[in-house]
Amino acid sequence: MLCKIGEVEVWRILEIHAPFMPPEDLFPTAGSDVSAVIESLAPGSIDAVSGRLILPIQGFLLKTPSHNILVDSCVGNHKTNPNDPDWHQRSDGRFMAALTAAGIGPAEVDYVLCTHLHIDHIGWNTQLEDGRWVPTFPNARYLMPADDEAVQRARHSHAYIESVLPVIEAGQAELVQAGHCLGDHVTLIPTPGHTPGHVSVLVKSGDRQAIITGDALHSSAQCWHPDWHFLYDVDAEMAVTSRRDLLEQCAESNCTVLGSHFALPSIGHVKAEKDAFRWEE
Repeated sequence: MLCKIGEVEVWRILEIHAPFMPPEDLFPTAGSDVSAVIESLAPGSIDAVSGRLILPIQGFLLKTPSHNILVDSCVGNHKTNPNDPDWHQRSDGRFMAALTAAGIGPAEVDYVLCTHLHIDHIGWNTQLEDGRWVPTFPNARYLMPADDEAVQRARHSHAYIESVLPVIEAGQAELVQAGHCLGDHVTLIPTPGHTPGHVSVLVKSGDRQAIITGDALHSSAQCWHPDWHFLYDVDAEMAVTSRRDLLEQCAESNCTVLGSHFALPSIGHVKAEKDAFRWEE
């Protein structure tokens, strides 16, 4: 177990922990010294051999008193990702092993909550069975941001065809908006910009709170530099506004913060510092 928020157990479901892309490409407005800045603020984030940013691809399992909720389902197996060779046609047991280690089988997941519909957050929504894509979690309701689903439906990409459409056709999808509450402990926070409907996840139980960032941030270094644009933000300035608002909420509430792509262990707190913030593990 990664941590406990009141009555809610939080388990890390890690699929990949590997170099991704050069920071200079990922953060195009951060300056030529961005690698050195990130490494100074988040030591161990830059791969010494390739110079690429090391990103965990992970979901979080929330075991509440009434539900088992999987937040984001990573890359998945056998998925078509031609633009990402490391994510293309994978066949790996790490994700399912992590779920098993948390004491949960696919049939016991009650909800799959997608912070957004990018390929590294929806892959295990489905699995290949007798040549067909079927929902991996047969008894789950899948909560997906409605605005993201509309965009992805129009694109009709491999990711949509393989990881979203089969869930909709199975009648297991629920298209939601920010502000949606799931039971007594989970609320979706609006953090648009990375995608139109992107949400972060607020977990509350008793006097404890935690926030799962999703892709509102990609490195803890962005606490100090929330104005850095990220390559895959569809609306970079909106993402900056959402990032600052989220960091302000985290700092004011002193909640536990779970950075979906932060360097492991990906858990800590955000503190206000001058006109920005800082990350404390």
